[in-house]
Amino acid sequence: MIIDAHAHILPDDYPSDAPECFPSMEAVSGSTDRTLVFGQMRFQAKDAFFAAERRLEEQDASGVDMEVVSPMPPLLKYDLPPADGLALAQHVNHFTAQLCEHAPDRLTGLGMVPLQDPDAATAELTAIKDAGLAGVEIASNILGASIGDEKFLDFFKEAERLGVSVFVHAMPSPMSRLPMSAMGTYVVGVEGIFAAGSMALGGTAAACPDLRISFSHAAGGFAMMLPRANYFWGGSWNEEPVNPERAVMPDDGPSPLEMARRFYYDSMVFDHRTIRYLIDLLGADRLLVGSDFPAMLREEPIAKTLRSMDLPSEQWEDISSRNALRWLGRA
Repeated sequence: MIIDAHAHILPDDYPSDAPECFPSMEAVSGSTDRTLVFGQMRFQAKDAFFAAERRLEEQDASGVDMEVVSPMPPLLKYDLPPADGLALAQHVNHFTAQLCEHAPDRLTGLGMVPLQDPDAATAELTAIKDAGLAGVEIASNILGASIGDEKFLDFFKEAERLGVSVFVHAMPSPMSRLPMSAMGTYVVGVEGIFAAGSMALGGTAAACPDLRISFSHAAGGFAMMLPRANYFWGGSWNEEPVNPERAVMPDDGPSPLEMARRFYYDSMVFDHRTIRYLIDLLGADRLLVGSDFPAMLREEPIAKTLRSMDLPSEQWEDISSRNALRWLGRA
């Protein structure tokens, strides 16, 4: 069984009486595609974004048994007025729930919330669960604020209490120091570090030990920095016993590596050598299959790189499906 834990949807339309700041979907001449118009953005969306039957056809063609579908990241537009942000989230969540009802054994949905208003976002989690959605997608930063900021702690505590899963998608920060040409590449690495690091170091992960949270694209460069963080924490190389004489920032809590092993990470990192490193450092029980479909083309068949690695059957079963079920609370 293969579960694609990182795939996206777009509603095919928006209410005619929606606020002017809402997106719209325009017909494409001679095609079943639609063009998403959202502020300055123009994005031609394949019909698999919004047509359930097409999604299932694409699943069958790629060898996917189930998808975890979340809103296309540009919909996470936190600069909208909070009331408009809530209205947009509710519309997208309703659409996602309806799409998944078409084939609940093959489509599992994540909603979205207006995190520019943490209280409203926290309150909306109950509605997301009641709609049958498995959890919520959030961006790696909220208008430049790290998700590990204390002002979002109650949101994560409520997600933990309700047992809903959280998926963190890397998104550019308004304070990015990289050129626009890096928005789809290096920004993913930088934002992944900031998001996962802020959760581990800001106290949220410690305060929410049962929170089920996953990071897109293996949280970017996070795993490369963890050995250095572990050295500063415990004064030793290679995760050897703590050396108090060398430790720069000792504390009594879990090590950075132990904290990082509480999270899940999709393994869409484009290279088998990187996946090997992630397995060695974080564990095969932490990785998920992801594709970014249909915003990006899947490997054909799905998880082709993982399949080529001759992983032990236990590791393959974990990464291909069991970890996703654990992250979703369905183990």
